[in-house]
Amino acid sequence: MIIREKPGLWQILFAVKGSVLPHIGPTLLTFVAISAALVAFDHWVFALPQSAATPFSVLGVALSLFLGFRNNAAYDRWWEARKLWGALLVDLRALAREADLFLPKPEAAALIRLALAFAHLHRCQLRKLPPDGAALAWGEVASSGEALDAMSALLGEARRAGTLDGFGARTLSGRLASMELNQAGGERIAATPLPYVYSLLIFRTVYLYCLLIPLALIGAEGWLTPVFTGLIAYVFLGLAEVTEDLSHPYGATPNALPLDAICRTMEISLAPHLGIAATKPLAPQDFYLS
Repeated sequence: MIIREKPGLWQILFAVKGSVLPHIGPTLLTFVAISAALVAFDHWVFALPQSAATPFSVLGVALSLFLGFRNNAAYDRWWEARKLWGALLVDLRALAREADLFLPKPEAAALIRLALAFAHLHRCQLRKLPPDGAALAWGEVASSGEALDAMSALLGEARRAGTLDGFGARTLSGRLASMELNQAGGERIAATPLPYVYSLLIFRTVYLYCLLIPLALIGAEGWLTPVFTGLIAYVFLGLAEVTEDLSHPYGATPNALPLDAICRTMEISLAPHLGIAATKPLAPQDFYLS
């Protein structure tokens, strides 16, 4: 995720990190070049048919509304994903306190380490990555589901051994259920993208609009037509690309959620319960927080 202060004039004009411009740049230049070619053809070869601006105004308003709807849907996915990870952070902090309260020290430490392994493995699963060193360092489990099963088995053994009373077992098992609910929510978002028909309709309509808009501008704007076409294409293509970016909150894009940083926050929060020194929070590198 990009972490930056409010941009000044220089950053507004030239900032590239976190901008959609690198993604839409080639397409944007293509539309400008096509527009310039149409103006040259109209000026030197053959007069092209010109359209009134009214149809494009109506279509532009409709396209803006549809882009706004899709942007809201994409941001809702991004924000829900962030809330799920915030709730998971709360669950792990509460689990550590409850484990200290209801379990002997060795069992509590084992449960907390498995909880951290679960968080890292869940992060790897959502990003479609194999378990990394940060995940394997906290427990000998291969998946987030296996980590939850191991935590449940630990509570069951403690209950049978008499080191965990019934109220503590109910409290801790309820905490595991909450973690599992947040896990399922993250998996739902990762496995259910926005309907493909939305992307197809949006990009197809934007491309047609940007290809045809020079016909409404040539008569009035002349050689400035490529400039205005580029501005219009930048707005519509940029909005479409932003929605595509935000609709994948667990991806590797600059605006995806900083899952590494959230997992590091979990480690820092739970370190005192394990009796170990807390590591430093992750800091943005070149404005990017992973």
